[in-house]
Amino acid sequence: MKGEVIIGTISGEEARQATALEHDLSFLEALKLYPTAVGWSIFFSLGIIMTAFDPQLLGNLYATPAFQRDFGYLYEGSYIVSAPWQTGLSMGNPIGQVVGAFFAAFPMEWYGRKRTFGACVFLTAGFVFIQFFARSLPVLLVGELLGGLVLGTYATIAPTYASEVCPVALRGVLTSYVNLCFVIGQLIANGIIAGTSKLDTHWAYSAPFAAQWFWPVVIIVGWPFAPESPWWLVRKGRMEEAEQSLRRLASEKIDVKPTLAMIVETDRLEQELEAGTTYWDCFSKVNLRRTEIAVGVYSIQVISGIYLVGYATYFFELAGLPTAKAFDMSVGYLALGFVGTCLSWILLINFGRRTIYNAGLAVLVVLLLIIGILDCVPGYSSNSSVVWAQSSLMLIWNFCYDLSVGPVCFVVLCEVSATKIRSKTIAVATAVQALLGIVMTIAIPYMINPDQGNLRGKIGFFYGGLSAIGLIWAWFRVPETKDRTYEELDIMFSRGVRTRQFGDYHVE
Repeated sequence: MKGEVIIGTISGEEARQATALEHDLSFLEALKLYPTAVGWSIFFSLGIIMTAFDPQLLGNLYATPAFQRDFGYLYEGSYIVSAPWQTGLSMGNPIGQVVGAFFAAFPMEWYGRKRTFGACVFLTAGFVFIQFFARSLPVLLVGELLGGLVLGTYATIAPTYASEVCPVALRGVLTSYVNLCFVIGQLIANGIIAGTSKLDTHWAYSAPFAAQWFWPVVIIVGWPFAPESPWWLVRKGRMEEAEQSLRRLASEKIDVKPTLAMIVETDRLEQELEAGTTYWDCFSKVNLRRTEIAVGVYSIQVISGIYLVGYATYFFELAGLPTAKAFDMSVGYLALGFVGTCLSWILLINFGRRTIYNAGLAVLVVLLLIIGILDCVPGYSSNSSVVWAQSSLMLIWNFCYDLSVGPVCFVVLCEVSATKIRSKTIAVATAVQALLGIVMTIAIPYMINPDQGNLRGKIGFFYGGLSAIGLIWAWFRVPETKDRTYEELDIMFSRGVRTRQFGDYHVE
């Protein structure tokens, strides 16, 4: 076999040694031996907090009285922002993810993960000025669109970097940490809005926009000291720098030469398998299945209802909760998501990705259908117990999502993609997910707004049905990738190993 020919070299023996060490390393041992890798992976994921903060902030502003008054119109005695404008404003982030994800892959390959990340952070800080000083819907729309273009790049940069700086034992937790950053960004946005929403001046929305400057400042201070991805350096032929980067990412007890040899051998194997380096190669025969899985798991995030998170406060209001209670409920909603993501790390260490993903998605289907059924109860609007039951189920749904589908998506996304085109595979998956997000961004205001569809909890039927379709696909297509090195995954995909055989397959 091609993989066996490669292992015949001296560096191949070192690669085999590194592979054996990766398999023998437990999570706690890896945590002690690679503390710097953990720290820098977390650092690069800070960009995701900004990506999540912006749309969550905007979704909650629709329920903020001062924002409704200054940017909305009078409807049946109260101010609301029209569905078309809600759609237009909310399009900035998903459109940005489509464009930003595609364009981020190019500078990431030309200039590296570190330089691309730094440039994007500076641009984000600049575009926040437009949002902060916006006093009309058109100006705010420009700020959201420009800001979204840059925010979309972090969804590609963070998981790519995290997957390239840590050993196999840490890979699941550090790539799933991307999901926690989404939750943190949403939670911070909800917390800030919960406090500023009571203000009766423009500071009710200007102050939350200004809060976005905090993260660029933090990142810019630490960014010059960040190590570059050793995988990128190897592909550029900069072996000495790659070795130095590996030394910075590991403790002094680790001999990084075998790890460097494993990276070189994996890169060489992908060249023999003709993995390629272009977007077109994502759809070549050797990579098409891998791209499909990456796109599928990321898209299921959208069709399972994640975009409802941005409308949580508004949804609770429409369900019948008072404004203050709706804001409190939305904070609790995301707090449970935070706890769920942290608990998912225990599952990722002890159970397979495929098991967690499919089981979690099945639970989401059931919860969404129950939420829809509750909305059909006679006298729903006047029955406070039904309103609270439905709202509570939304909290449970978010907890289950962030315990399974949310974090595991990013793990699978990074593990199934070939290393040479990982950034491009993630970019394709991000773009498709964002395109679906655009569809949902257009649809949700029309489905839930009282002057439009007024579906309220019946939207659970819509997302429950889509999630069921996603579950059927995932059962047949999502393989088990836990405890596999990238070289092993390359070989397994090249051999066409069946989905349900991945967990027990032996790679010689």
